[in-house]
Amino acid sequence: LIVGETHARQVLATYQRHYNAHRPHQARHQLPPEAQEQPNAAVHDLDARRVLRTRILGGLINEYRYTV
Repeated sequence: LIVGETHARQVLATYQRHYNAHRPHQARHQLPPEAQEQPNAAVHDLDARRVLRTRILGGLINEYRYTV
């Protein structure tokens, strides 16, 4: 629920950051628009690393990354 112009601008800015920096795009071979090159596509042992979920916009968007 958007509660005002300032809140709407914050929500749109958050979504724009997600869309341009994280979200994969099929037309770019699963790269986000701001990525310059394909990341290392090595196969990882899923039992050796944990996945961290980051909730964006209160869980409306979820981003997943490997923990270090």
